[in-house]
Amino acid sequence: GTVGANKNSIKIIGDHTDLKVQAYFQYDSKKSGGITISHLRFGPQEIKSTYYVKQADFVACHNPAYLAKYQVAQDVKRGGTFLINTAMTVEELGQVLPAAAKRHIADFGVNVYTIDATSIAREIGLGGRTNMVLQAAFFKLANIIPIDDAVKYMKAAIETSYGAKGQNIVDMNKAAVDAGLDKLVKLDIPADWAQAKDGPKPSAGKSDRADVQSYLDTVMLPAAAMEADVLTTSQVLPGVDGTVPAGTAAYEKRATAVTVPEWDSTKCIQCNQCAMVCPHAVIRPLALDADEVAAAPEGMKLVDFKNKKFAAYKFAIVVSPLDCTGCGSCANVCPAPGKALVMKPLASQAAEQDVFNATAYTVTEKDMGALTTITAQFKQPLLEFSGACGGCGETPYAKLTTQLFGDRMYIANATGCSSIWGGSVPSTPYTVNRKGQGPAWENSLFEDAAEFGFGMNLAVTQRRNKLVDTVESLVALDFADEDVVAAAKAWLDAKDDPAASRAAGDALVAVIEDFFAHQDQTGTPFEEAWLANGKKCMCPACSAAREILASKDLLTKKSMWIFGGDGFAYDIGYGGLDHVLASRENDNVLIFDTEVYSNTGGQSSKSTPTGAVAQFAAAGKATKKKDMASIFMQYGYVYVAQIAMGANMAQTLKAFQEAEAYDGPSIIIAYAPCINHGIKKKGGMANAMLEMKEAVAAGYWHLFRYNPALAEQGKNPFTLDSKAPTASYQDFLKGETRYASLALSFPERAQELYARAQAEAERKFEHFDQLSKM
Repeated sequence: GTVGANKNSIKIIGDHTDLKVQAYFQYDSKKSGGITISHLRFGPQEIKSTYYVKQADFVACHNPAYLAKYQVAQDVKRGGTFLINTAMTVEELGQVLPAAAKRHIADFGVNVYTIDATSIAREIGLGGRTNMVLQAAFFKLANIIPIDDAVKYMKAAIETSYGAKGQNIVDMNKAAVDAGLDKLVKLDIPADWAQAKDGPKPSAGKSDRADVQSYLDTVMLPAAAMEADVLTTSQVLPGVDGTVPAGTAAYEKRATAVTVPEWDSTKCIQCNQCAMVCPHAVIRPLALDADEVAAAPEGMKLVDFKNKKFAAYKFAIVVSPLDCTGCGSCANVCPAPGKALVMKPLASQAAEQDVFNATAYTVTEKDMGALTTITAQFKQPLLEFSGACGGCGETPYAKLTTQLFGDRMYIANATGCSSIWGGSVPSTPYTVNRKGQGPAWENSLFEDAAEFGFGMNLAVTQRRNKLVDTVESLVALDFADEDVVAAAKAWLDAKDDPAASRAAGDALVAVIEDFFAHQDQTGTPFEEAWLANGKKCMCPACSAAREILASKDLLTKKSMWIFGGDGFAYDIGYGGLDHVLASRENDNVLIFDTEVYSNTGGQSSKSTPTGAVAQFAAAGKATKKKDMASIFMQYGYVYVAQIAMGANMAQTLKAFQEAEAYDGPSIIIAYAPCINHGIKKKGGMANAMLEMKEAVAAGYWHLFRYNPALAEQGKNPFTLDSKAPTASYQDFLKGETRYASLALSFPERAQELYARAQAEAERKFEHFDQLSKM
């Protein structure tokens, strides 16, 4: 809310004084905990400055995590004011501030104030929305206009900004203004700050991968300090083909959360739901064998498995506090009596970070049997620590796909929220496993991601078909090694099975490499003997074997995916999406359905339902949501599923497994609550999973799977996975601001549209119910 608050500040000063005003907002693309800098200027004369404010009368740091990361205090001019949102005392602040900042404050006589806006906002009921508290503090300290007038203007702006969201929201924001005036604390700066000594230079982290380490040192370190303007394009994109190393988000450790989950091992029922719903993959269940238990760090909490099948292992949940956004989704979803996850202050969980670092990537994955919602979470997520909003409804789905298929996965990602949290320079949250295998991710335009993913699939298919031809030619030739021929035949038999093709492919590579390393009659390795004469053996068999080694990355069957939001799928990219799914090629599409253009400000899309308020639908959308699932089911050969993780985790998992296993096109439409929905429950997006559950219970969203493979077996391809509504549709609508605001602004229209929306939902369920009984 910082940008919105500062825009209001500019309007108040510009409208109610003779001062000229200017505002410029500088921010990164992180959805949560990103850096936002508001450069504001006020003066009696016309302002023509076209550069950042670097010598400010007033600087406010709204996130205490920034104090040690950026040169925040150094922008305050002599005798200026520095406001920090923190509960720290001056002594505690001295432990956090860099030496250069302390020297600047002392030498320039900077007036330092603190206010614990985070706690104030939470107590009032605003959650993490600290903007009004800090805006009020700004007006009091900056003294641009009389404070009584400023308060009057701020509260009038609140009526305008939040009136449509309900009187309760208005009252809470007005209370925040009052608190921002009363809770300021002025600090007495210690004299020894003037002699503060510099500590060690910051590090970008250490990686055992040379490509990652080079990227961390060259790109990540200056970017983390907001000094990346000096970098060249060749440094930012070090690969000659424009690629960047995977897994660099793990080194950011942004520490943006105020509270993070603490695991209570005595209450845990080992359901692993917390790990499944965590939007940022900061919660990891582990199964430790005896050697790993012996090597576990001191203080690590370990318990016996409740499932006796895994009695040979110890169970643990580890948490990465510095990567957490503090959304609380994990604690909310925990079904254990008394809750096995409790949100605690970030500072109190420092020891847990050491445990996570020592175990999350070293404890091996065990064979836990069939994949269930419990056992799947013991697999390493290959999407971790993204820049998504706290409580994001999209990332849990994407994370799950990487746990299921990530080591052989290609992703064509449409531009939108999922491309921003999925690949914001300089960090990459898609990562690799211990073998260096992970998703190959690429971002395309909003309007052509389906065609782009289709092209990726065709390219991989063509290359793999060429590999099959090569292996078949090797089998047909009179090759010198029977083991090579046997391994080649085994791979041809297994090539279309994901697990079997990997095992057979590894075996084929091993025997070919062994063949090329065998001794000839002179005692020299076969290949080296030829190389010594300046050439290789170019017989057809050896040439084919070398081609197989050169293409060994294709031996494992690939999993081809297209990711995008509803703006891409229902609107701008729909034509291409239809073409791709109609092609019958084996492309898998995952749609994050937020029912609005989430990344560009909340505009209405064809996925926006009747009655929802959005940009371009301020009076509630009059037309119903496009039924894209039914459209694609008409083809008869497209796998179609509608899922909502918070409503039915098992159905979500099953849909992904069926879609990927189906030899043809598939589309999964995943309900993804978004911050634009305005979930009114306390905690907001912390309730994303509960919101999914209530949407299904109210008949707002339906769960089903249409599997053409069943039709080929003479069975009904359609399975309805959600029951008839058991909760109130209207009550569900009232629980989200995007609907409730319409009743405040246009009560009669709201009543009409809500009734129409409910009737449409009921008719849709009746249709699906009939399909399930055919």
